Amino acid sequence: MEKQIVQTSNAPAAVGPYSQAVRVGDWIFTAGQLGLVPGTKEFAGPDVESQTRQVLENIRAILEAAGSCLRHVVKTTVFLQDMGEFGRMNGVYAEFFPEDPPARSTVQVAALPMGARVEIEAVAVACDCDPSGRCPCCEE
Repeated sequence: MEKQIVQTSNAPAAVGPYSQAVRVGDWIFTAGQLGLVPGTKEFAGPDVESQTRQVLENIRAILEAAGSCLRHVVKTTVFLQDMGEFGRMNGVYAEFFPEDPPARSTVQVAALPMGARVEIEAVAVACDCDPSGRCPCCEE
């Protein structure tokens, strides 16, 4: 299988030698995403809630560019700067995965890039319902 690099301007550009995501066959693997607003190097806010929301919006944009959506996420890994913020992160996370949530691991780390509060990576299955790249079965 050939690996396809996924890139979209609707999510923050990679700040190092990595891709926003890689698609191999029907599998999509995102890089860890921070709560940065696309086109800037600014966090959506200083708190874990605003950063989690932006992280998941960034993942949504990357998955859409790859031919999938949040409903097709099968696994996430959440990296928290402070496990004491788990409940607040989890509340926002639940808004994005209200039914049949993916498998998940959550770990506390010593530090995250740029002083982020949270970083999330995802593994998803492609949908490709429509040749336009949109995922009509997943649109809300």
